[in-house]
Formats: sequence, C-alpha cells, structure tokens
Amino acid sequence: MDNLLAARSQMAISLGFHILFAIAGMAMPVLMALAQWRHMVTKDEAWRELARRWAKGTAILFAVGAVSGTVLSFELGLLWPEFMRHAGPIIGMPFSLEGVAFFLEAIFLGLFLYGEQRLSPRAHLACGVAVALSGTASAVFVTAVNAWMNEPVGFDVVAGQITNIDPWATFRSPGFATQAIHVVLGAYAAVAFVAMGIHAAALRRAPAQRIHRHAFGLALGMAMVTMPLQIVSGDQSAKHIAVHQPLKLAAAEGLFTTTTAAPIALGGWPDPDTRTLRGGIEVPYVLSVLATGDPEGEVIGLDAVDRELWPPLGPVHLAFDIMVGCGTAMLAFVLWGAWIWLGSAVGRRRRAPPWEHRRLLTAAIWASPLGVIAIEAGWTVTEVGRQPWVVRGFLRTADAVTPMPYVQVTLVAFTLLFVALGGVVVLLLRNLVRSSLPKGQR
Repeated sequence: MDNLLAARSQMAISLGFHILFAIAGMAMPVLMALAQWRHMVTKDEAWRELARRWAKGTAILFAVGAVSGTVLSFELGLLWPEFMRHAGPIIGMPFSLEGVAFFLEAIFLGLFLYGEQRLSPRAHLACGVAVALSGTASAVFVTAVNAWMNEPVGFDVVAGQITNIDPWATFRSPGFATQAIHVVLGAYAAVAFVAMGIHAAALRRAPAQRIHRHAFGLALGMAMVTMPLQIVSGDQSAKHIAVHQPLKLAAAEGLFTTTTAAPIALGGWPDPDTRTLRGGIEVPYVLSVLATGDPEGEVIGLDAVDRELWPPLGPVHLAFDIMVGCGTAMLAFVLWGAWIWLGSAVGRRRRAPPWEHRRLLTAAIWASPLGVIAIEAGWTVTEVGRQPWVVRGFLRTADAVTPMPYVQVTLVAFTLLFVALGGVVVLLLRNLVRSSLPKGQR
C-alpha cells in the first residue's frame, strides 16, 4: 500500500467515524431541548427524565467526538501538508469559528447537565437551546470548508501560489448554502431515526413506559418535519451539482455520454472500459428533470473531460444509489407514521397511536440505521466524487499527500483507536438505555 492509498484510507476511516458524532452533536441537543421544553409546558416528570437521559447521551457522544475531531485536525497536517500550505490561509477562518462554536457547545452542555438546580427553568432551557444552536453552527462551519474544496473561490493564483486571499470566501462558495442545508437536515433526520429505533425496541419490552412513548413520538415528529424537507434539499443539491460539479453527477449516475432527455440509472455497475452501465435499470427523462427541471434538458457526461480526470466510478455510483435508496425508504416510513398518527387523532374509528402500533415499532427498529447509512454514502459521493482533486481544479490529491514514510503505521494505530472508542460508546449508551427499563425487562 503506497502513501497515497494509506493516507486516503486513514482519512476515510477517520471522517466516517467522526461524522457519526458530528451529526449527533447537531441533532441530539435539539431533541434534548424539545423534551425539556415539553416538561416546562406539561409539568410531566417523564419529559424531564427524558431530557436528562438525552443530555447524558449527548455528553458521551460529545466527548468521543472531541477526541475523533482532534485526531482529524492532526491528520490534516500529518497526511496532507501541501493542502494545508496552500489552503490553510483560506480555511483557517471557518475552522477558527468552528472551534469557537465547539467551546460554546461544551460550556452550555455543562450548564445544562449540572445547572438544573441552580438555574431558573427558562435559563436552563436556554442553555439547552444554546447547545443545539452551537452544535449546528459547528457543523455548518466545517461544511463551509468542504463546500470550498468542491468549488473554490476567493483567491488568485500567481506563479503557482495563492494570493489576494479573502478569509470569508468559504462562505461565498456557490455550493455552501445548498450543502449546509442538506447536511443539517440529514443529521436531524438520521438522529431522529436512530432515536426512534432505540425507543421502539424499549417499547417492545415495556409498552407502558411513558418516557419511551414520549421519546418515540418526539423523534417521529422530528423525522416527519425533516425528511420531506431533506428530499427537497436533495433535489436542489442535484440541480446545483449538475451545473457546478457535472462530473460528480455523471459519475454518480454512470453517465458516460453527454445526453439530452437523460434517464436515471437504478443499480448496475459502471464499466469505464466499455463506457456502459452494466445491469442498470434506466428510467427515461428522470435525470434531466432532476438536473435541469426540463425532461429534454442536457446533462453533461464523463466524455466532457479526459479519462484521467474521472472520479472512481464504481464507489461513487454505488454510494449514490445507497443514499437515494435509504432516503426513499425513510420518506416512506415517515409517511406511514404520519398516516397512523393522523388516524389516531381524527375519525370515528381511531387507531392506536404510533407508539402503540407494533408493526410500526418493528419497522422503526429495522429502519433506525438508514439515516446514518445515507449520510456515510452521501459523504462518499461528495469526497470520492471530487477525485482526483483535493481542491477541485487547483490541487490534486496525489500532489497534496505527505512524502514521509510509515503512513501505514498511523493508519493501523488510528483505526485501532477508533475501534476502541466505538466499543466504549456502544457499551455506555447500551447501559444508559437499559437503565431506563424496569429491572425485569432489561
């Protein structure tokens, strides 16, 4: 394994691990604050207990996310020195702001965890809201860096050197707004599905537990709001990528030839030698509609550039199909849940509410990882689809990697670290969930 493959593998493992805690840092505080607000409104102690437990879970995930995030910051300098030499002056601003948001999140999370008896109810709730806002802001600032890497702006290149740097340019990258919205909504939906699955499993064991009923209903409500918006956001992202990053969309769809009335490809495997998509199912006009809004619209294919500039086609296409498939299944689930909830509230023959519907609870358990899988697949499309560039159109990944030897050693070392951290998190969260069940049902 050469340095480039080892460095890319290490970065992929690190990002894939850290993103789990990044999305939790965005969405878990929202659920926590909403539960605390429901307690203030209803005076129901089950809501307060739920807020406390979600706060403890947030603290566990936040602590491990801090470790994995620190590892990532070291890896940028360790593995990609040329990237930091060129891009550091530009991405320093959003990373600095991310650090401020991170510290604010830590401060307000501490106040929420330990200040309940010392703060007024309104001040305590405000701390929870501040945790949610700062956690989301932290992720948005990091997304600004990634959006800039995909569509760099705000500098001039003179004799191979970056000059006339605008430190705020990352926030004016054409893809920043659509990518940030897509990331935030995806995080909220993914965490909502994980929470539904956990509490659905608890309800199967202890159907009368109010805390799990409240949790399932609140998580389902968040999913019902975010998933339709996420589908709209995904459509806007596809249209943006078709204009600004057409090769990424072509790789995702296995589209080798620039085409009008382009079909969308479901499944299959792209063969770059024969320039065909083997085994795929094509649905006419759909890709043109998604990319341009016009059934006869032109979609740029991979033939627009030399083959050496193509992204790795198989991983990008497969990841895109997985992301879309998971998103479609999640939307179907929330529509089903909304129908059951509506039927339990209106009509002469009212059905059982969602938290008493055993089939829905079973489906929620199976559907719980879909959002996380979709996010991992989406980031694969974003990162692998940008190759061979680390900063698109300016710096190639192969030119940014460290020349130092023994990158394989750090790959093994950090992978073992993440395995150990993951095991600790699973154990702690498992014990936290089990402690909420009656002793005979744990």
